[in-house]
Amino acid sequence: MYYLYILQSKKDQRYYIGVTNNIKRRFKEHNSGFVRSTAPYAPWEIKRIEEYPNIRLAYQREKFIKTKHSKKIIESIISS
Repeated sequence: MYYLYILQSKKDQRYYIGVTNNIKRRFKEHNSGFVRSTAPYAPWEIKRIEEYPNIRLAYQREKFIKTKHSKKIIESIISS
């Protein structure tokens, strides 16, 4: 299983979207400063997790969300 996840920074409310096959490990990496791009904005909270049977589908969903460049779209996905 692969997971698309949306995180929100508790520091400045920005969002981060990613894909992983291990949510617990990846979330820990984001909050521990291991991920360079998210370290300055920690701590993070998980806002949404979507499960996919393969990595291709998870990355397609990630690409769809990221290409929209819209906080409103991300927030509507989270609330759905």
